Amino acid sequence: MTNIILHGCNGKMGKTIAGLIEEDGEITIAAGVDAFDDGKNPFPVFKNISECGVKADVVIDFSVAAAMDGLLSWCMEKEIPCVLCTTGLSDGQLEMVKKLSEKTAVLKSANMSLGINMLMKLLKEAAAVLKPAGFDIEIVEKHHRLKLDAPSGTALALGDSVNEALGGEYEYVFDRSERRAKRPEKEIGFSAVRGGSIVGEHDVIFAGTDEVVTFSHSAYSKAIFARGAIAAAKFLKGKPAGLYDMSHVIG
Repeated sequence: MTNIILHGCNGKMGKTIAGLIEEDGEITIAAGVDAFDDGKNPFPVFKNISECGVKADVVIDFSVAAAMDGLLSWCMEKEIPCVLCTTGLSDGQLEMVKKLSEKTAVLKSANMSLGINMLMKLLKEAAAVLKPAGFDIEIVEKHHRLKLDAPSGTALALGDSVNEALGGEYEYVFDRSERRAKRPEKEIGFSAVRGGSIVGEHDVIFAGTDEVVTFSHSAYSKAIFARGAIAAAKFLKGKPAGLYDMSHVIG
């Protein structure tokens, strides 16, 4: 049995994870952490991770970037493994994640779905073939109107997969409104759409002369991310210190 602390337990993703765990006989929630609580959870809930004294095997985090400093410091002190799903982290927080991984197991992923992580692998192959043939690369992502960060962490991760295959030589461009010049060769453009209740859509476009190749992924439910986070927590239990990602989980 894997015992977890669910950080951000009363958010949409936290509630989805909790619902799935109720049906899973291999994992349980020892405690939750959330600034807002209605008292209806079947496990104790603390307003701040610093107040939590409950023992657990792994923390699953689906919160906000503003709460990350406290969580990372707490996990560092307790040396508890952590599945980090929150996006939009600052450079300083990313450095804290790196330091934490030197003391305990940390799994960080911008997207927990199996499909996205398989897409990352496919993009590396596509970039290695299409970019030398003169194809330009653009990434378009769409999310619900409440999402705070843009572009999404998943869009950036997809861009990183492409850039890795191309030797890391490409510049990321997020706004062309002030530029009056033709498109540079070594550029990956990002566009973000926010509206309605879109769960998550990502298109990676390879635009060549007289042909376009598009890799697309659409999420229809937050449950795909919750299932991935649960699988990651089970994987991380008992693992040695280090920085992991979903590629380790899916093999």
